Amino acid sequence: MSDSNSITNYFRLLPKEEMYLLDVIGQCADEMGVSAFVIGGYVRDIFLERERKDMDIVCLESGIKLAKKVADKLPNHPKIAIFKNYGTAQIVTRGYEIEFVGARKESYSKNSRNPSVQTGTLKDDQLRRDFTINAMSIALNGKNKGQLLDPFDGLEDLKLKTIKTPRDPVTTFSDDPLRILRAVRFSNQLDFKIEPKTYLGIIENAHRVKILSQERITAEFNKIMSCPKPSIGLKLLYDCGVMDIILPEVSALQGVEIINGVGHKDNFYHTLEVVDNLCRNSDNIWLRWAALLHDIAKPKTKKFDKQLGWTFHGHDAVGAYMVPKIFRRLKLPLHSPMKYVQKLVRLHLRPISLTKDNITDSSIRRLLFDAGEDIEDLMMLCEADITSKNKFKVKKYLENYRMVRDRMRNLEEADKLRNWQPPISGKTIMETFNIAPSKKIGIIKNAIREAILDGKIPNQYEDAYNFMLEQGAELGLTVNK
Repeated sequence: MSDSNSITNYFRLLPKEEMYLLDVIGQCADEMGVSAFVIGGYVRDIFLERERKDMDIVCLESGIKLAKKVADKLPNHPKIAIFKNYGTAQIVTRGYEIEFVGARKESYSKNSRNPSVQTGTLKDDQLRRDFTINAMSIALNGKNKGQLLDPFDGLEDLKLKTIKTPRDPVTTFSDDPLRILRAVRFSNQLDFKIEPKTYLGIIENAHRVKILSQERITAEFNKIMSCPKPSIGLKLLYDCGVMDIILPEVSALQGVEIINGVGHKDNFYHTLEVVDNLCRNSDNIWLRWAALLHDIAKPKTKKFDKQLGWTFHGHDAVGAYMVPKIFRRLKLPLHSPMKYVQKLVRLHLRPISLTKDNITDSSIRRLLFDAGEDIEDLMMLCEADITSKNKFKVKKYLENYRMVRDRMRNLEEADKLRNWQPPISGKTIMETFNIAPSKKIGIIKNAIREAILDGKIPNQYEDAYNFMLEQGAELGLTVNK
């Protein structure tokens, strides 16, 4: 991490493109006779030496006027997006998003996170920031150019890896409860600890998350799910009471019930481990969602059997049924991503059932057919689902899955069932037998599919065509000559 001495004249440390843009902004502020500062996450990420693509500029005047002057001075004269209701303007240029705003102070009503805004000082603007590490600013012009302005010791909190609010945390989170999710997200992304008093403020205001729009909640939740180890943020959400509000189905996984001395594993912590396991091999956000929801129906399907102990029969099918409702409520995409997650939840027990000695090629073909192009993701999910602490068991399970992969590979090479399309179309059936669309076409197509999956006929046009003729004859159809 950079230190305050090396950043005092920070322009010399930045890539030329950033240095150029900030220098232009400073020149324009000088010409306007106002003070301008870069503030927030951009400054934080200079010290953390992270990539920076967003710049927040605060000036002690109109941010919109400054944005217009900057756009005029830049060689390509980028377009300005102006948001009059918020008093902000945005320029996108050279791969950077630059937002301009006048310094302001805010006050909130109890039932909204939308503040009442007034013109303020730089200190007022820094005070309204969510965390001390996001309240630092650097002067862009005038005699203080290049100076770090850090009234709340954000740099020290960066060094201590601490998430802390500039103001009283109870007020901070009550005013804008989205900051609760942001605190969890930053803690997860940066591997920082939330300062104890700040954490208590989160717990006290967890219920305020209910006033947020679902889109805002889901955007932050997805950022947590995109972290290298999402379990950190997911557990924080559970511990502070927010998970109960936004994803109660996940909270319901927590706990162990014991009857007659027999207990089951805690499915909440198992799920977190599965998500983390998967993240080591994939950054696919929807595959991570499948991991989060793969056991979501276990609380609904849990039963105790005197002979078998705890069972969760059908949790795969019930879980798949629950996925659309969860996606709809969270305002997640209801097209391909939802169907993908639903498919993986529905199929996540299938591969383990294929590790027995007496499994037929037909069963393997059906899994290849049902999973289609997502078969590799399904296998990754199943392997991530191994959370046993017994190394012998883990080795055995992984070996079983390797055998399933080998069998699938051999059959797929021979039968070409991945992304399988029937070799005989409905149009071919209608033309061959000179019949209109009817139930019989579906019967013949299903019969062809089952015959291929059962290995009765090869997945080839000629064999399927001859089989179609046999099926048509059984239904009393004659070939059109």
